[in-house]
Amino acid sequence: MSALDGAVIAVAGAAGPAGRATLLRLAEAGATVVASDADAARLAEAVDAARYAHGGATVTGDTVDLLDLDATRAWADRTEKEFGRVDGLVHLVGGWRGSANFTATDLGDWDFLQNLLIRTVQHTSLAFHDGLQRGGNGRYLLISAAGATRPTAGNAAYAAAKSAAEAWTLALADAFRKEGGEGGPRAAAAILIVKALVHDAMRAERPSAKFAGFTDVKELADAIAGVWERPASEVNGNRLWLTEKP
Repeated sequence: MSALDGAVIAVAGAAGPAGRATLLRLAEAGATVVASDADAARLAEAVDAARYAHGGATVTGDTVDLLDLDATRAWADRTEKEFGRVDGLVHLVGGWRGSANFTATDLGDWDFLQNLLIRTVQHTSLAFHDGLQRGGNGRYLLISAAGATRPTAGNAAYAAAKSAAEAWTLALADAFRKEGGEGGPRAAAAILIVKALVHDAMRAERPSAKFAGFTDVKELADAIAGVWERPASEVNGNRLWLTEKP
């Protein structure tokens, strides 16, 4: 039996290609999946696709403003009340802004990325912390980028935002460690790191492209599901590399 059989997993940013692959994979593993995204139409399509692919799977969609802490807390509370537990939050909210060189950096990009990549991590982690602890095998998973480890001149805002999101997630991991006491953490926060993601539509658009070092969204989804197969103490506070370290 899968470690995810009967688990209740929330997925933030579920309507993109990575989100769709993750919904499918989690549903396949027997989890109840509670998806959210700011784009209601795309979210509905993603939820319907997962339900259709895995008949009988419970996959629901909820349009949540993750920039609103109260709304995010309400989503977490609603999820736990409806399904009786919450065993995971997968953070797939993403976006990118960059520049031709360092001095061309637009600080407006920082404002945009701060909300998208940091604030949503802050709100979801604060909102789901207690529920993940109560679940007994909770996981908070952040998807990050190798560029945060070695920032480039034109990627300052993006790399800095990703680094901040990683630091926040590691602080959550430290909270889980301390709260677990001598018995070890009952929940875990971990970071899955990719160079970039690729999916079938990208390959179709650029058939000659190599996408060297990229992680397919299906491989990411497999890695996400696999985190529940490992003890909390083994993954808590760790960066799990899905690409070569820079």
